[in-house]
Amino acid sequence: MAMEHAAAYPSQWAAMEALAPKLGCTPETLRRWVRQVERDRGQRAGLTTDGRQRLKDLEREHRDLKRTNEILRLASAYFAQAELDRRATCWCS
Repeated sequence: MAMEHAAAYPSQWAAMEALAPKLGCTPETLRRWVRQVERDRGQRAGLTTDGRQRLKDLEREHRDLKRTNEILRLASAYFAQAELDRRATCWCS
């Protein structure tokens, strides 16, 4: 809507300032929405909505894998120490 009506205003920002209250948002919010639509349409450089979601999913997966690796590292160290303790008590008896 903002992009369609931009021609009726002296600038795109003027259109956003006029339309934002009608949409119930601030001009800055409307500007961010318009910029995201431009990225999604390939009119502006940057991450598309799908690309942004993919990045968010990959970051979450990376965080989970790091957490899993830390748990496995600690469990491995625990069981290695338990094995050493078990061997030490077997030789002493």
